[in-house]
Amino acid sequence: MSEVVLYERRGPVGLVTMNRPRYRNAQNSAMTYALDDAFTTAVDDPEVAVIVLAGAGDHFSAGHDIGTPERDADTPFPRRAVTWWDHTGRDGADRRYAREMEVYLGMCRRWREIPKPSIAMVQGACVAGGLMLAWVCDLIVAAEDAFFADPVLRMGIPGVEYFAHPWALGPRFAREVLFTGDRFGARRAYEVGMVNRVVPRDALEPETFALAAKVAAMPSFGLALAKRAVNLCEDQMGMRAGMDTVFGLHHVAHSHNAETTADPLAGLTPATMKAAASPTSPAAPGADMGGVAE
Repeated sequence: MSEVVLYERRGPVGLVTMNRPRYRNAQNSAMTYALDDAFTTAVDDPEVAVIVLAGAGDHFSAGHDIGTPERDADTPFPRRAVTWWDHTGRDGADRRYAREMEVYLGMCRRWREIPKPSIAMVQGACVAGGLMLAWVCDLIVAAEDAFFADPVLRMGIPGVEYFAHPWALGPRFAREVLFTGDRFGARRAYEVGMVNRVVPRDALEPETFALAAKVAAMPSFGLALAKRAVNLCEDQMGMRAGMDTVFGLHHVAHSHNAETTADPLAGLTPATMKAAASPTSPAAPGADMGGVAE
């Protein structure tokens, strides 16, 4: 398992930790596939009842990696989440669609279907691709310094690939988050039902593990069935079908950008994304959005 993700078992809890704190845990491909390895390890371990997903350092995750020296979008990895060909030798939309179907939408759906309950333990930035990781977890415990955003509409793209916004935020607030690109804090996330608990930063880990221990005491098969039941109800409310439709719109936007700006990301970089963030929206003091992407 790559050092970009750490895994350890603490009693009945499997702790999966993103470990690129220098880059605010921006998700390169190595991290994404290492996350999949770690989740699989936790699922296969009969002693693990609950999975906790964390980010090392001051931030949970600043999103998908579009700007670090270790960005590896064209590095081949074994195909796992969906039956699709390796994108690295392809061109144009074929390359991007195959990559995002596998690494973004496919991986997130795979992790959402894990039969063991999962809890996201969030501090600092949880932005764009970071939201996707938090949203695939069943519960979210956030520190008071946590902030959230999906700013990719600034690229002309209608939200991240795992488009859970209307279900995680409600339609009205989802529109505000997308239309403005502004950050919102942990308290607001709690008010709209996206976050289960908000705690002081120094209480984040003990509170999360206390919740995990309480969940772990429940019958494991009953937990798996209850999780499956809620997922099925979300899908019957249109989540899966809506997500498939929006994934198509997402790629229409990439193609439009490539035709009009010669760049599928419309020329935006981590620095310009950070500069465009509202100065009045909530953020941790000195928080840097380096590494954020769609």
